[in-house]
Amino acid sequence: MSPVPETQAGTPTRDFLPLLGVDHVEYYVGNAKQAAHYYRTAFGFRWIAYQGPETGVSDRVSYVLEQGKIRLLLSAALRPNSPLAEHVLRHGDGVRSIALQVEDAESAYSEVVQRGAQITQPLVEERDDQGLVRWFSIAIYGDTLHTFVERRNYQGIFLPGYHAAPGPDELARPVGLRQIDHIVGNVGWGEMNRWVSFYERVLGFQLYQSFDDQDISTEYSALMSKVMSDGGGKLKFPINEPAHGKRRSQVEEYLDFYQGPGVQHIALATDDILGTVSRLKEHGVEFLDVPPTYYEMLPSRLGEIPEPLEQIAQLGILVDRDAEGYLLQIFTKPVEDRPTLFYEIIERRGSRGFGKGNFKALFEAIEREQARRGNL
Repeated sequence: MSPVPETQAGTPTRDFLPLLGVDHVEYYVGNAKQAAHYYRTAFGFRWIAYQGPETGVSDRVSYVLEQGKIRLLLSAALRPNSPLAEHVLRHGDGVRSIALQVEDAESAYSEVVQRGAQITQPLVEERDDQGLVRWFSIAIYGDTLHTFVERRNYQGIFLPGYHAAPGPDELARPVGLRQIDHIVGNVGWGEMNRWVSFYERVLGFQLYQSFDDQDISTEYSALMSKVMSDGGGKLKFPINEPAHGKRRSQVEEYLDFYQGPGVQHIALATDDILGTVSRLKEHGVEFLDVPPTYYEMLPSRLGEIPEPLEQIAQLGILVDRDAEGYLLQIFTKPVEDRPTLFYEIIERRGSRGFGKGNFKALFEAIEREQARRGNL
């Protein structure tokens, strides 16, 4: 399905909440030191900042990792009665907050409050010798948050209270990840349209693309998805909900093991997916398997592209074309013990879609993994 025109209803509405992009993604994890080691050695992120007892914070530790324009914040509790520990006990390791950068946090706060957002952290100011940061948080699906960060008057490495990592990161092995392409949330039965309405009403997002259970289905399972985009077109947040099928869908499995709605996967963009995936595999990252039959039909479906099809098939990369160009994508297996969070690596060559032509092959690959776990 083509993107929904921004002026579909006539004159475009004012973008009352201009967003500059994803500032960072915060994870609550059981062991931040070990999680940071994994993302540095497997995904190539560089450790840039730290907060913990050594910096005057007694209840948690947090590692800040960076690659390209992507920043991950990995936080773990130091006490069993901490909200962080409770979050990990319920959900396992997972995304707590998707932080969005804004030019003016006070204006953003006023806009979302008057539109009915549930405030979980009122607007605060934090200072150090590098300047001023203002931020606040609101609730979205499940126990997930959006945090809005204004850092225009801040020159520090991350946020006040964080200390720079000690020296160059010799563990990090960069793989060419450039920025976050989109972040996908899973919600419960009948909840997708509620959250579509929330993003429209509270954040000023628009429906960008929509997929029903006929678009995203296999012999056994199905789901529905709507992609929401901010007014400036920088951010894409697909929202999935289960659909009825013969067996349990991947969204149902996620909701069961995560104990509710949450972030299902994060798509990370690269300009050289062949090189990026080759390095990730060398680092031990596991990807979903694609059967050879997928590649037998690929030339007739795709047409000519400059990337060698033999290498694409060898790496297990999926390719899809639409009216605007094509894209290459591949999906990791879950990166946690629970079958919850995973990653997509994507390279766009003109296409602004989400690989609709790959849905069947992708979901069959996911179902094979579900079957191995006994959860299909």
